Amino acid sequence: MVIYKLLSSAEWDDALAAGSFTGSAVDRQDGFIHLSGADQVVETARRHFTGATGLTLLSVEEERLGDALRWEPSRGGQLFPHVYGPLPVAAVVAARALPAGLPAADAVAALLG
Repeated sequence: MVIYKLLSSAEWDDALAAGSFTGSAVDRQDGFIHLSGADQVVETARRHFTGATGLTLLSVEEERLGDALRWEPSRGGQLFPHVYGPLPVAAVVAARALPAGLPAADAVAALLG
């Protein structure tokens, strides 16, 4: 199954250079990397990335994360995917820049079609 991570394009560039993504400031504060399921990522964009620009949407193959991935209760008791440890670039099957000029949630919805 594919799960999703929104991050700044600069963070993605750094991850590509390093071979893994160690998390945004919020991820590091919480002790894990926040991801979203297909049915959650548009709302995640709306809640946490409104007004943000220069974002990239990562499509991550769940099976490639192994034991580092845990599904845990979060918003409204829904289970969300969390990665404990770095997110390897090799687990990312697609990285798409969000189109400029659209709110983040609308851009994510358009990319997921």
